[in-house]
Amino acid sequence: MKSKDVEMLTREELAQKFSDALKTDDPEQVAQAMAEMADGIQQEILQKAKDMAAVEQMDAQALSARGLRQLTSEEKKYYEKVIGAMRSDTPKQALANLDVTMPKTIIESVFEDLKRDHPLLAAITFTDTTYMTEFVLNKNGKQKAVWGAITAEITKELEGEFEKFDVVLNSLTAFLPVAKSMLDLGATWLDSYVREVLKEAMYAGLEEGIVCGTGVDMPIGMMKDIEAAHADGEAYPDKEAIAVSSFSADIYGAILAKLAKSRNGRPRAVNGVIMIVNPVDYFAKIMPATTIQRPDGTFANNVLPYPTTVIQCEEVPEGKAIVGIAAKYFMGIGTSKDGVIEYDDSYKFLQRERIYAAFLYGNGKPLDNNAFAVLDISAVQPLTYRVETVGSAAGAAAAASVEYVEVEKTNYTEDELNALTVAQIEGLAAFKGYTLTGSNKAEKIASFIEAQAAAQA
Repeated sequence: MKSKDVEMLTREELAQKFSDALKTDDPEQVAQAMAEMADGIQQEILQKAKDMAAVEQMDAQALSARGLRQLTSEEKKYYEKVIGAMRSDTPKQALANLDVTMPKTIIESVFEDLKRDHPLLAAITFTDTTYMTEFVLNKNGKQKAVWGAITAEITKELEGEFEKFDVVLNSLTAFLPVAKSMLDLGATWLDSYVREVLKEAMYAGLEEGIVCGTGVDMPIGMMKDIEAAHADGEAYPDKEAIAVSSFSADIYGAILAKLAKSRNGRPRAVNGVIMIVNPVDYFAKIMPATTIQRPDGTFANNVLPYPTTVIQCEEVPEGKAIVGIAAKYFMGIGTSKDGVIEYDDSYKFLQRERIYAAFLYGNGKPLDNNAFAVLDISAVQPLTYRVETVGSAAGAAAAASVEYVEVEKTNYTEDELNALTVAQIEGLAAFKGYTLTGSNKAEKIASFIEAQAAAQA
């Protein structure tokens, strides 16, 4: 029976406990936190089933409407055999003798759930590597063919180089405590439970690995310099952060220009980027630096000089941000070649349930070092949109005292407008979409105030 403390924890708290346990590198602590989280998920599903009357009488459409997907024939066959083995007096032997493996569609469904719930995972190249031990990657991206006479001997190989990437270096064991009452619900409900546990197990460590993974028994993160010298078995060093004070077109363009070259120096098109930032920094730094107020008083967020998807991620250190080409990060996750759920009697912390284990394998890395840049955003300033005006020679002295006009304000008084030059008033009106009338300053101010009142009405 699980403890009262565990019973009182929410799904989010249990997931956080598991995530914290992963960082301790204590196998026993990780195993217990994993099992407690899985048990919490199981209780949610059992309660959900309890709340549904006559579960066995519900058709596939009704179950789907309640968040349970319709199983393929292969999936149903797999779960029915797993349930039969789990009911056995000797589940360890029964599972070992199963003649079915976990269908790839189960892992694919987990991927879909992960991508739907987590923007970073949706953005990168996320691949099911079930049954796969190596993945072949093109190191240089675009390749060039060689021109020559039809009969000429090929003297130059294609410039593209390929490398093999081991995707079975790192493993994660997902512990599955299963009560008899869960087995009684049947294949559809067991599938829901297994996929939820696998999803939480994957997500707990994925974002850490993708963002700042050291490459030691975990993926290589976007923040790491994959070309820097380091000894085998040692962590990859961090990239040097580029200090930025704003996201003006020239500053941001210079950063993106670094991404527009492949590892071999060839230019490549960049059709949009991602910016990953800590949630605290997003609200304290990025939002003020990328938010404008429209003439109608509403706000536009994440306004940057080039198409950019801003993603909040707690794994990014405060004061830093990552800008890069999302498709240039490869992450592969899948089950073992056997694809089985195994009986595990190593841990006895949940007495009323049998403990099973599903094994996941995978790895990840940036496809090239230029695909991601690390920014130092500690000195980024809030965005202030200004209207620059050029005064006449006669009014140069007055213009010099008020070179820029801030336009964030939604309401200007007559005194504030009087402090501006006619050119500045006209520029401010143009920005806000006001049409001014009048031939002198007083008339233009009166027209401005009238248009301002109409816009706010």
